Amino acid sequence: MTKATKHKIKSNAGSVDQKLITLPRLVLTDRQLCDLGLILNGAFAPLKGFLDEKDYRSVVEKMRLANGDLWPIPIVLDAGKSSNMKIGQEVILCDKFGVPRAILKVSSVYTPDKLKEARLVYGTTDTAHPGVKYLLEKTGDTYIGGKVLGLPYEEYTDSFHELRLTPAQLKAEFARLGWKKVIAFQTRNPIHRGHYELLTRAAREIGGNLLIHPSVGLTKEGDIDAITRIRCYQQLHEKYLKDIAKLSLLPLAMRMAGPREALWHALIRKNYGATHFIIGRDHAGPGKDAKGVPFYGPYDAQTLVAKHTKEIGIVPYFAPEVVYVKEVKKHMFVNEVKKNHTIQNISGTEFRDMLRTNKKVPAWFSFPEVIRELKKGVEKESGGITIFFTGLPSSGKSTIARMLSTKLAEVQDRRITLLDGDVVRLNLSKGLGFSKEDRDTNIERIGFVAGEITKHGGIAICAALAPYQKSRDSNRQLIGSNGTYIEVFVNTPLNVCEQRDIKDSTKKPGPESCRTSPEFPIHMKSR
Repeated sequence: MTKATKHKIKSNAGSVDQKLITLPRLVLTDRQLCDLGLILNGAFAPLKGFLDEKDYRSVVEKMRLANGDLWPIPIVLDAGKSSNMKIGQEVILCDKFGVPRAILKVSSVYTPDKLKEARLVYGTTDTAHPGVKYLLEKTGDTYIGGKVLGLPYEEYTDSFHELRLTPAQLKAEFARLGWKKVIAFQTRNPIHRGHYELLTRAAREIGGNLLIHPSVGLTKEGDIDAITRIRCYQQLHEKYLKDIAKLSLLPLAMRMAGPREALWHALIRKNYGATHFIIGRDHAGPGKDAKGVPFYGPYDAQTLVAKHTKEIGIVPYFAPEVVYVKEVKKHMFVNEVKKNHTIQNISGTEFRDMLRTNKKVPAWFSFPEVIRELKKGVEKESGGITIFFTGLPSSGKSTIARMLSTKLAEVQDRRITLLDGDVVRLNLSKGLGFSKEDRDTNIERIGFVAGEITKHGGIAICAALAPYQKSRDSNRQLIGSNGTYIEVFVNTPLNVCEQRDIKDSTKKPGPESCRTSPEFPIHMKSR
């Protein structure tokens, strides 16, 4: 939380019109911003703000708010240990650029049991689960509850504004079209021919129309980027589904919570005016755990939603797996396949390989318009490279990094940026010391810059003492999601480093403690 700042704010509700206020500010994460937007537009009704302690504990344990309303996913505002929030206090919630987005009236400040939350909400504490990993490794240790008041803000600057309909706008659109029955489809992936068969069949069976409602907030690492997916949805809708379907985007930060998430998705679509909702195979499942076992059974989500059908206010459509049958040359529900049928399939890995290597994708699998957009997306995904040299002081990492930078400049055309730890400390990290916290901050700053370079196709060559696992892992995850990340340990013996040490680095308050710390990699300890 930053220091108090004066703002002249006019709210949507008008209750703070022309009022000069001085409030502390809290900068929200991308997930928190997604949640805030859906609270404010009514998609998360009946929520009016972030959960207080009583509602939070009830949601975690019973999948219900304290008043008994069904709600399976905790929507919380987490902050660090030093948040200093007080009950009754008002706080301005800002995006990462410092733009005010809402005012929070604090009604609860509490410490969650995150392991319990993981077990009950996700069914596991395995950090191979992306939702659990985010909860245990990125979520703050203090939760803040309270109602929020939205402030005027133009949230999106892209060209998809007409697709970003609020619940009220979408309900009005259904009324204008005269659609009485609308079946909604949740997806975080491109729509291929198997999905198309499911969608059109479901719409026919309910005797209604279709809402294609993809999640375009945070999804799972490795998913196709949102812009590419939106273009795929547009192409598919315009050419194949325009007469029966409405396309609208949902800025939802998915948790990949399987059964609970399926129930959550259904409640959200009810708020958007859908009358039916498709629950597919392994709905919102994140894949397999550390032992290679799926986190959720293929139809666990359908089982949970079925238990609550009478109170969710929307009719679930339980869809079997859709497969392509070679003999009849069409897609079918798996429970319709006969013994003499041959099922054909292409895995996600195989499909991505086809796109990257420009192999022909079978016509039965997808649409040419979708393939064309995905190929553009794959080309865009081919990010740059970060090569991170680390090792003890005076191990030679900076020298090797400079040599590599020069050589690469001679043999290829990409731009190269050299990020040396000492140079970064003089500029980007000026003022930092050599404590563990300051060392981590320095490495994370280098990682942020390298990540931006890699994201845009460049080459970043880094050289810095990075003795702590947390900061190295953070950089690997950040940079590796947008390109190639290579970490190189320069394995120079300690006595050689000490002989070379013209900067007296080994006497600074850090290297020695780092070298003997359990967090220091075994291959970096002195021999």
